[in-house]
Amino acid sequence: MTQKDRDRLVVLKKAEKKLITQRQAAEELGVTERHVRRMLVKLKKAGDRSIVHGLRGRPSNRKLSPELREQAVRILSQEVYHGFGPTLASEYLTHKHKLRIGREALRQWMIQAGLWRGRKQKVEAVHQWRPRKASRGEMVQWDTSEHDWLEGRGPRLYLIHMIDDATSELTARFVEHDSTEENMRLLWSYLERHGRPLALYTDKAALFHTTPKVFRKSTELSRDERQPLPPTQIGRALRELGMVWIAAHSPQAKGRIERSFGTAQDRLVKGLRVAGARTLEQANRYLEQQFVPWWNQHLRVLPANATDAHRPLGAEHDLGRALCQVHTRQVANDYTVRFQGTQYQIARGSIRAGLRGRAVRIKQRLDGTLRVVLEGHELKVEACPPSPLPAQPQPPKPRRATQNSRISNWGRTYDQMKDIPLWQAIKARG
Repeated sequence: MTQKDRDRLVVLKKAEKKLITQRQAAEELGVTERHVRRMLVKLKKAGDRSIVHGLRGRPSNRKLSPELREQAVRILSQEVYHGFGPTLASEYLTHKHKLRIGREALRQWMIQAGLWRGRKQKVEAVHQWRPRKASRGEMVQWDTSEHDWLEGRGPRLYLIHMIDDATSELTARFVEHDSTEENMRLLWSYLERHGRPLALYTDKAALFHTTPKVFRKSTELSRDERQPLPPTQIGRALRELGMVWIAAHSPQAKGRIERSFGTAQDRLVKGLRVAGARTLEQANRYLEQQFVPWWNQHLRVLPANATDAHRPLGAEHDLGRALCQVHTRQVANDYTVRFQGTQYQIARGSIRAGLRGRAVRIKQRLDGTLRVVLEGHELKVEACPPSPLPAQPQPPKPRRATQNSRISNWGRTYDQMKDIPLWQAIKARG
């Protein structure tokens, strides 16, 4: 019997002996008068033991069976579930093995079995978080994570994330190279699905920001006095589509997408392991069918403002024309342009006065096609056949020794000869 039980017994004894009223007893015990009368009747029948709850000391009716515990521990001891936390393990046991076990109960079992180690809570410095944007589509964070996503089972992949700042809605794709083309392809799919956001928030990677190359001298110009550099391919595309690019000065500034990579490197890696993904196609299939829907269902939040800030794509927004690689080349005197080792001939119908020597823009689209544009007008071009390789010169044949060559060497050792008459020296040389 605990001290609290003893205090309750003292109050009931007083009420039983009429020292206090039942209303006063109910106020001291924090119960109703009806319950006080119920407790007094039980006190007369069972005595002082009536204060102790009847289930005290007995196992709970909701306690899980030892057989279920052994089965869960045996499943989680497999190599494929190595490193799973209690929350993720509980989800996989429910959906994959049909074992409904609470997260807290499973955490205790995993700690006792040595499959999980509890972590101490650390008191960290208080950080003032930047509030989320109010509306969906007001700002989208964009970044790439390089990680061993397949754990050595396949090629090294990169994960490109685009996460809405207001709702944490996720759009992602695995790629083999963190290139301009792959980032443009993900942006293309995002724009077709949601529309144009107001701003895109990225780091200062070379894909998004052109770094000035200056010498560190005392006479160096300040940042405001430098001439603006031309934008990158993605920067130019964002301008043409009417979207603002915002640069983050540190990883902490774009902490929402950095934390999303931390979640993906924990859950997504283990999900790919259980699914047995070994190729880029299998990884993207699991990402699109399993991980992204789970993320948008459980981790997505409601925006403060229900208005969608995405703007629709208009007739003037040609994604194929904007999301491409643009290069500048000069027209030769024979009305040809050279690009990536191939020479292209401008069609006769596109030739105009003053075309020779002009700079044209070559747009290399994501589907591999080329467009040659001059002042907004497209020029028809055709690839020229490759020029024949020049004939290799034959190596010179070795010259045979002749009588003249033998005679030409005469006199080289004359200074080494003895002091004899000239006619004898000539006779000695043959």
